Amino acid sequence: MPEPGTPCNGCGVCCASEPCPLGMVVSRRRHGRCRALRWDGEQRLYRCGMLGQPHRLVHWLPPALAPWLRRWSSRWIASGIGCDARLEASRPVR
Repeated sequence: MPEPGTPCNGCGVCCASEPCPLGMVVSRRRHGRCRALRWDGEQRLYRCGMLGQPHRLVHWLPPALAPWLRRWSSRWIASGIGCDARLEASRPVR
């Protein structure tokens, strides 16, 4: 997990722990893993589905509005600003 303020490393811990305000709308939940969290196998990291493929999460979205929704989502979650998660990840005890 990156230090707060440093660029996102795609670990997904923040979104796996709870949804952000945008995730609450998309996931229709306030607790637990965000349903917008997506694994990118090519880049081997997690990303917000609202930034990559919003039409998969907002099924009624007209295709022409997808670029607008991507930009809006990026701004809403402050993508590119830096990590703001204050969490500590640990491995499960076996």
